[in-house]
Amino acid sequence: MEFPTYQYQPSPWHYLLTSPAIFSYPIIPQNYVHWTQTPESHIFSADLPGVRKEEIKVEVEDSIYLIIRTEAIDESRCPFMRKFRLPGMVNIDGITASYEDGVLRVSVPRRGFFIHPADVPQNT
Repeated sequence: MEFPTYQYQPSPWHYLLTSPAIFSYPIIPQNYVHWTQTPESHIFSADLPGVRKEEIKVEVEDSIYLIIRTEAIDESRCPFMRKFRLPGMVNIDGITASYEDGVLRVSVPRRGFFIHPADVPQNT
C-alpha cells in the first residue's frame, strides 16, 4: 500500500502576516525578558546582543518596580526599557546582575522561607 506524498505549502496568510509592508514592527518582540523562579530567587534574563556593559542600567523604583534599561552612548541603537512589578517578600538589597555573552541576568532573592512540597511529611 502506498501513501500519498505531500509537499508542505504554506498558507497565503503566512506571507501576508510576515510581510514588512503591512507591519512595520516584528511580530516576535525583540529583547524579550524571560522570568523564572527558583526556591531561592526570581530570575530575569534578557538578550541584549551588541550592548556594552556600561550602557545597561538596572534600577529599583519605590521598592516595588525593577527597571532594566539601556542608555546608548551613541545614537546607532534604539533604547530598551522594561519595567516589572516585583513580587512580595523579596530582598531588594540582595539583587545582583551579571552580563555575559550578550545576556543580562538579574537575580532577585526571596525573603522569608520556602517550604518545598517534598519536605512536608505525609499523613498516614
